[in-house]
Amino acid sequence: MSVATLSSLHSDDLKRAIWNYIHCVLGIRYDDYDYGEVNQLLERDLKLYVKAVACFPDSTKTPVCPLRWTPLKTSERIHINLLIMEARLQAELLYALRAITQYMIA
Repeated sequence: MSVATLSSLHSDDLKRAIWNYIHCVLGIRYDDYDYGEVNQLLERDLKLYVKAVACFPDSTKTPVCPLRWTPLKTSERIHINLLIMEARLQAELLYALRAITQYMIA
């Protein structure tokens, strides 16, 4: 991913790719989404960063940001981190609701 792509955080495709990548890592996949878009829009180092923050937020005390993030504004970095945490929260809620539904049916 080029810096130009990263700096355009208002791109719906980029936000959707980050969101769906996090859900995919956490075990949620959507039939109507083309996961090839994730590989096109997210570089490997960004995927590693997103996975580390989404899966191990407590152990990433000072996460190493991808080198391509250096020209980004602080607000843009915060935006991506908030997007990661919100996607994780939604995945947790989906799993919780599934467990409650299964409990109520049984």
